Amino acid sequence: MRREILSWGDVEALIDHLLPQLRGPFDALLMITRGGIVPGGMIAEALDIKYILTAAVRFPEAQDLSRVKLFTWPTFLQFPEDELLRGRRVLIVDDVWASGRTINTVRSRVEAAGGYPETAVLHYKPRESLFRHGPTYYAAVTDAYIIYPWELRRGTEGVRPMEPLG
Repeated sequence: MRREILSWGDVEALIDHLLPQLRGPFDALLMITRGGIVPGGMIAEALDIKYILTAAVRFPEAQDLSRVKLFTWPTFLQFPEDELLRGRRVLIVDDVWASGRTINTVRSRVEAAGGYPETAVLHYKPRESLFRHGPTYYAAVTDAYIIYPWELRRGTEGVRPMEPLG
């Protein structure tokens, strides 16, 4: 599989391409951890969305890509209470839509809470998607394995511990 390593400038260009598509205003922005945190923050800042929420979803690990894995039920590690979503137009943000399972799980839960979700991603992979429909908004279509700048291994090399004050 082709790999693509993005710079911060690449991410800014993707956000710049995505922003004019977004038909706001939105009452809330729901970032999916961890991939949606950076683009969600950038979008919230650009659109002046102050009602920011997070969702953390985990699917059980499977050793292969069998049908069993596709039917596993997710665990919501973190999710806003229904009253925070009810009646609100919610922009759900993640970095990439590959299978689409995570973002659609979040979208469905927002709908069940009485919210009006729309989805936005930096990259959409239609060949990998398990759904007929794609994201409401996306910046680019790809089949590459994307490595975002916040995913690069930084480590602690060259970082020295801080000395206590006073």
